[in-house]
Amino acid sequence: MNKSSHYLCVFCGSSVGQHPRFRQVAEELGSKLAKKNLGLVYGGAGIGLMGAVADAVLEHGGEAIGVMPQALVNLEVAHENLSQFFIVKSMHERKQKLYDLSHAFVALPGGPGTMDEWFEILTWAQLRHHNKPIYILNVEIDGAGYFAPLIAQLENIVKYGFMRAEHAKLFSVVTSVDQLLEAMIHLQK
Repeated sequence: MNKSSHYLCVFCGSSVGQHPRFRQVAEELGSKLAKKNLGLVYGGAGIGLMGAVADAVLEHGGEAIGVMPQALVNLEVAHENLSQFFIVKSMHERKQKLYDLSHAFVALPGGPGTMDEWFEILTWAQLRHHNKPIYILNVEIDGAGYFAPLIAQLENIVKYGFMRAEHAKLFSVVTSVDQLLEAMIHLQK
């Protein structure tokens, strides 16, 4: 395993969801991160999409760093073979550590935890706490993107004046792993 020069924080589900495409995209992202010598930073679970992306990174010789509160470690959901694993006291500490270790952020399909972490990073950018790239990987399933309703709601938030239009430019929507990695190319220079 080579030490990565840049790290992508991936927010995604601790379950695999109900469509095989979700796991496929997580595995594709993991393998391509490793091949491009980009490290993974994530919530540290060995289950769901979280485990799938980490396993793919590791299988291809990449670096995977997990961050997990002790309470979740106690539930035995932690990945046991990561490059580095940080145990923190709380979810708030987890978010700060994920932020500190990462150069960019992306949301893959997931539930409330995924949304919570992604929105906090977006809020921090809106408050000028950082200017790191933020992405949504809008995985297409059954003819529509998983995040299409969320993207529409974000547009609605701007339309009705609860977010300025320039803040909607703090994140980018991509529809494939290759498009995400192409958008991140500046991190590798």
